[in-house]
Amino acid sequence: MIQLTNISKNFSSQELFNNLNFKMNPGNKIGLVGRNGSGKSTLFKMILNEETPDSGDIIISKNYKISTLKQHLVFSEKTLREEASLALNDEMKYDTYRVEKILFGLGFVQDDLEKNPLSFSGGYQIRINLAKLLVTEPNLLLLDEPTNYLDILSLRWLKTFLRSFRGEIILITHDRNFMDAITTHTMGIVRKQLEIIPGDTSKFYAQLSANDLLHTKQKIAQDKKVKELEDFIAKNKARASTASLAQSKVKQLQKMQRLDSLDLGSALEFNFNYKETPAKVLLDAKNVSFGYTPDSLLFKDITFTLHKGECLGIIGKNGKGKSTLLNTLAKELQALSGEINYHTSTSFAHFGQTNIAHLNDKNTIMDEIYLANPKLSEAKVRSICGGMMFSSDLAKKKISLLSGGEKSRVMLAQIIAQNVNLLFLDEPTNHLDMDSIEALSSAIEAFDGSVIIVTHSEELLRRVCDRLIIFVKNGAEYFDGGYDDFLNKIGWEEEIQEERFKANPKSNTKENKKLKSEILRNRNKLTSPLKKKVQKLESQIMQTEELLESQHKELISVSNSGDSAALIVLSKLVAHNEEEVEDLFGVFEELSMEIEKIDAEYAQKIELLS
Repeated sequence: MIQLTNISKNFSSQELFNNLNFKMNPGNKIGLVGRNGSGKSTLFKMILNEETPDSGDIIISKNYKISTLKQHLVFSEKTLREEASLALNDEMKYDTYRVEKILFGLGFVQDDLEKNPLSFSGGYQIRINLAKLLVTEPNLLLLDEPTNYLDILSLRWLKTFLRSFRGEIILITHDRNFMDAITTHTMGIVRKQLEIIPGDTSKFYAQLSANDLLHTKQKIAQDKKVKELEDFIAKNKARASTASLAQSKVKQLQKMQRLDSLDLGSALEFNFNYKETPAKVLLDAKNVSFGYTPDSLLFKDITFTLHKGECLGIIGKNGKGKSTLLNTLAKELQALSGEINYHTSTSFAHFGQTNIAHLNDKNTIMDEIYLANPKLSEAKVRSICGGMMFSSDLAKKKISLLSGGEKSRVMLAQIIAQNVNLLFLDEPTNHLDMDSIEALSSAIEAFDGSVIIVTHSEELLRRVCDRLIIFVKNGAEYFDGGYDDFLNKIGWEEEIQEERFKANPKSNTKENKKLKSEILRNRNKLTSPLKKKVQKLESQIMQTEELLESQHKELISVSNSGDSAALIVLSKLVAHNEEEVEDLFGVFEELSMEIEKIDAEYAQKIELLS
């Protein structure tokens, strides 16, 4: 296994870790969270011996194999078999049976072995890289943002694969839903240390919040004690009769381990500025078609009406035309046929994949915001910068010096600088960390206007999208419903029809649809009452946590007043409520696991229909 003991690491003036400790236990699948720049990738590099700690020890058991999934897909061989065989070491370089067995287990078939790796779809290229990892029989997978550049189908497949992986995993991802679906524990880099708890990110952040609250109360109490000691010393050190007593208080003060103030860091905080409109319909698309040549259309006859307050999601595999459709609707590309009509009061902003290239490297962040709206005052521009975590002198930073995530925040700042009632958003969560994605999701939910969004994030789709345009094999289709409705009523064709072995005969398609509907009905009968219980538990937990927050404030007040009797009564009440929240979380986890178990069981039944 792996053990890290008293690890410290600095980069120039920045201290990442200070006496950090960690032990990996068998079967753990850990989600690693922390703000961008907190040291997550550096921790991975140290485990892989690509970085060395300034002090401390990293102990890895003998014969314990660690592999990492590369973000970028690079293939050098002409056939799938040859590419996967690159992972074989000298002792087993002729053991192609091992390679083929793993490839077949990942969904490839005999005919695929002689195909060029580049001829496969993005999801299957990820499987090729996984096959190369699994050939080495790793005990631990280190995954640093494995979801980057994956489409929604590849993400769903990878999620299922990692859940069933027999070994340990440490996962870094900005996709909270993806992480929670896979991991058994959540671990965070918090104030240069590692904190780990069993459970998902919600439980981790709830525990972190409770710990911060306790630390704050202890700091207030300690500061009060320090002030009392300092006042006593100041008043009595000059008097002969009390000098010795004052000196003992000095020693007491010197021995006291002072608690640091919490460094909570900056957080993304903003709302989109809504421009009032009398319109009920902001955009109306009729029979819109586009292709770079008339003979090769990416989509055909797209028709929909976007009402005020609605959010339309555009989803599908990579390279099918999702961004092209968004650019066409935003009139950055000219449709080959059809009509796109805006209401006269419609005012829109566009967050595009290629818009980062439009930022001028020579400009500062403030310059770029002024370009979006020259009428803004300097105070307003600085306020927008602060909301995007560019406070003070950072607002004067040159675009050329920014990371991908920082440039994404600049583009969001440009949109916030405008008053609009329609947003076009193309993969807006790319390059953002978990906290920033949560802030963005909340801002979209709070926006009174309409939104059209391209995203691979299932969590974001579920939270904000009322209707969908789905890119399938033969173009794009409009779906009048949310993402879960789509999964339940239609589902991804590739998932339903995927065959591990093509030798199995195909059954009647109509009969399959009937059987699938019956399976889904039976699944929903089992999961619906459980989901209702989960919703009720969520409500109870939120109510109790709100009560606890109020009681904690009261506890501080009572503690400061010196009312011991009231303090005892209130402390017992707080302890009781904290225990109740813990019990509710326990039941919540059991029900969630039961729902997941039922979903997995019925997903297998649907897969057998293929």
